[in-house]
Amino acid sequence: MQPKNLKRLLRALERQGLDVTYDNRTYSVRLVNSPDAPVAEVLLPEGFPVEAKALKQLANLASVRHPSGGCVCRACATPDFHPGDAGVAIGSIVETVGQVIPGAVGSDINCGMRLHVADLTIDEFMAKRDQFVEKMKGDYFFGTRDVTMTAEAMRSLFQYGIPGWLDAMLDRPTGSVVKSDLQQLLQEGDGSANARGERIFLGGSMDGDWKLAPEELVPDAGMVRDGGLATIGGGNHFVEVQRVDKVENRPLAHAWGVREGQLAFMIHSGSRNVGKYIGGIWRDKAKATWQKGLKYPDSQIFPLSTHSHPELVASYLQAEATAANYAFINRLLLAELLRLRLREVYKDVEAPLVYDLPHNITLPEGKGWVTRKGACPAHAGQPVIIPGSMGAYSYLMVGKGNPAFCNSASHGAGRIRSRFDLNRRGASQNEAELGLTGIDCITLREERRIEEAPAAYKPIQSVIDVQVEAEMVDVVARLSPVLTFKA
Repeated sequence: MQPKNLKRLLRALERQGLDVTYDNRTYSVRLVNSPDAPVAEVLLPEGFPVEAKALKQLANLASVRHPSGGCVCRACATPDFHPGDAGVAIGSIVETVGQVIPGAVGSDINCGMRLHVADLTIDEFMAKRDQFVEKMKGDYFFGTRDVTMTAEAMRSLFQYGIPGWLDAMLDRPTGSVVKSDLQQLLQEGDGSANARGERIFLGGSMDGDWKLAPEELVPDAGMVRDGGLATIGGGNHFVEVQRVDKVENRPLAHAWGVREGQLAFMIHSGSRNVGKYIGGIWRDKAKATWQKGLKYPDSQIFPLSTHSHPELVASYLQAEATAANYAFINRLLLAELLRLRLREVYKDVEAPLVYDLPHNITLPEGKGWVTRKGACPAHAGQPVIIPGSMGAYSYLMVGKGNPAFCNSASHGAGRIRSRFDLNRRGASQNEAELGLTGIDCITLREERRIEEAPAAYKPIQSVIDVQVEAEMVDVVARLSPVLTFKA
């Protein structure tokens, strides 16, 4: 079935310089003045809005080509597709050859998801809910957390990610990690937890270089007290307590340690100020290396070419990896603070890790690199975590490795209303209209509840269903929200 008024819509998009066609829930888009660029495909459920700004951003990204050599050879987008603030649509995926595009990742490097489960019933949790929440508010909002570490541990964190950081912590545990179960952390990183032999994507370790990190975080000696570590961040980032509502794939759920009735803890955060620092530097470097005398691309998206600047491509990828390593540790520490408080309040709660994966990152795949912006890897057999809004279900999925979508899946439901629209003068603040009735949102800022209200997001069920039908992913378990921490 075609969307209503499709011809009128396509004519309107053409007037904006876009060549758009539609077939079986898939929009194909290309810039009219870039006939040599690959056609980018967007999978959208029926009834979802088609945002011209997002289509233009995706078409711009697909047409990025370095004059010295290098191009995008494939481009697509997931169903949570919507405009991005920095000129790249959220949900975009590009495969490049001979070039990398720092702006396609942006500054929230290795923003991603982490999921734990615990053998704790909802009744047991709610009996001490207030005590648990007060402890978590201290850690997440009031700075009572202690993530102090040695300069050596900080360098290892940036250089090697979770394995290097763990080695340093085993030698000299510091801060609240002294109370952590380090053997549990080692087991969770040893690559033996699921069908793909890992609980953390890439083992939580990429080829970083601590010399590329912000100088104040890598001193020669002494202790480092980084105010950014173990913080949730703004935007759509969160920590949510959930209940495993329904298991669809029992053998796989059992293998991953997931059962109906358990509590689940979902963490969505990234590289915080480190990502902003590295992303900003490399956005400017890519622009600065553009060949003198050549017109800037209309999109203002600047690639780095392996043909003209191979050393810069290598350095950028290492810098991105450095921020990615920080993000892996940030999510781990957010989880460790939560596990510490669970043990204090509920006793003997292990809350093992199910999986941790990124969704803003460049990885060597295909003919060159695949860059995902608000989309996550979904290789065959790999766990995939897709959150809904704080008023809707979230899903634990398994990837099917669909090459038509660059082995990817959505990273959430996707926004349908901007934060500005929700907070503008005259906008409805009615709890029922915003979908906030009965929502347990823990935040210090009332405007955060409004900005992140369920009404701001697309219906998650449609996003899940269309990806299952497209054989990108399959459902393993459905999770229902209990309460959500928003910074």
